[in-house]
Amino acid sequence: MCNSQAAYSALEALPMGWVGEIVDEELVASPRLAPPQARAAFMLGVELGERLEPRRGGSGRWCLLRAPELRLGPDVLVPDLAGWRRDRFELAPLPDEPFLRIAPDWVCEVLGPSTAVLDRTRKLPAYARAGVSHVWLVDPVARTLEHFQRVKRGWLLAGIHEGDALIRAEPFASIPLELGALWTPSEGHLELVR
Repeated sequence: MCNSQAAYSALEALPMGWVGEIVDEELVASPRLAPPQARAAFMLGVELGERLEPRRGGSGRWCLLRAPELRLGPDVLVPDLAGWRRDRFELAPLPDEPFLRIAPDWVCEVLGPSTAVLDRTRKLPAYARAGVSHVWLVDPVARTLEHFQRVKRGWLLAGIHEGDALIRAEPFASIPLELGALWTPSEGHLELVR
């Protein structure tokens, strides 16, 4: 275990290309997302952003950010995507701080070989402690999306979706999401597109 000051110093000293987080007062470093994970995170942001952005006809009730640094109590977390209900987000940022101190309403972690265990075993409890209401775990290799809802004693698995399904999942149940858009196209699919 590191003390907080030493953990923050170590966090700032990480080499480029690494994401540092402090979970349970311990520094955890992970490499940046690999291409399948980066694509899934990007495409999910595009799919949700297009439907939530008021200039695109969305309600404007949400603010989504890609890989924000969250300082939630003793934890410093960097989810792949995070979303706040607009009324809560307007109270959150201070213009001179490159991080947020208010817990998101929703986070999405894109699972990779080096982050899946961390995301499932340490970050999920940290998000529950901070008061996050919904967590999605996206696995681009298995082509699945798991949706968790926070309940009194932790997390309730509210749904598992797979493949190219058209889904609706909280907190964005009003938005149909085509899972196939998140995955790296297979060779067969590329042949059909050409």
